[in-house]
Amino acid sequence: MEYKRILLKLSGEALMGNQQYGIDSDRLEQYAQEIKRVHELGIEIAIVIGGGNIFRGVQAESAGMDRVQGDYMGMLATVINGMALQSALEKAGLYTRLMSGIKMEQVCEPFIRRRAVRHLEKGRIVIFGAGIGNPYFTTDSTASLRAIEIEADVVLKGTRVDGVYTADPEKNPEATRFSNISFQEVYQKGLQVMDMTAFTLCQENKLPIIVFDMNKSGNLVDLIKGQDVGTLIT
Repeated sequence: MEYKRILLKLSGEALMGNQQYGIDSDRLEQYAQEIKRVHELGIEIAIVIGGGNIFRGVQAESAGMDRVQGDYMGMLATVINGMALQSALEKAGLYTRLMSGIKMEQVCEPFIRRRAVRHLEKGRIVIFGAGIGNPYFTTDSTASLRAIEIEADVVLKGTRVDGVYTADPEKNPEATRFSNISFQEVYQKGLQVMDMTAFTLCQENKLPIIVFDMNKSGNLVDLIKGQDVGTLIT
């Protein structure tokens, strides 16, 4: 399949590299180079990044903090990651825009759909921070919603596993990877891909998802070139 515009979903945890928390500059640079290679193929790229390396709203709730407050703190963590990624991409010579679901004019633009599309058309890489600006939604949901809004061809979910498996490959060595699978099968088999809100949004809008290992060098470009990388969900 030919992709013209993609939405890349990165996990915040992946930015930690081998650290316990925070941002690993080597990992950040690696991501920037991978994204640059795809950009050089003429692909329009939007990115949503999680905030789990800095703060997770769900953990805050289990520690007795108000869930809404925790979620907003998590959104701010995604802006910090977005700024770090923006810096790394610009260092690699790319033009970027950071757009936020929460207004903070000194740091980034507010999310305006038409403006985001215009940036993409001009070859800028657009990073969406602060989720959709509302609590109770994950960055997976943000990725699905923004991808639909900007009419992306696919959601690429970069994780530390190289696709969707019959069981958790980190716990079960017998687990096998699906090359492709339908939304329906994922439901029926009870496989964990994204949270249900995000997953249903993609299914209802016929937006394919590819789950792949972002940490393996070259995977992103190979995937774009149509090689059998990760798992395609349609």
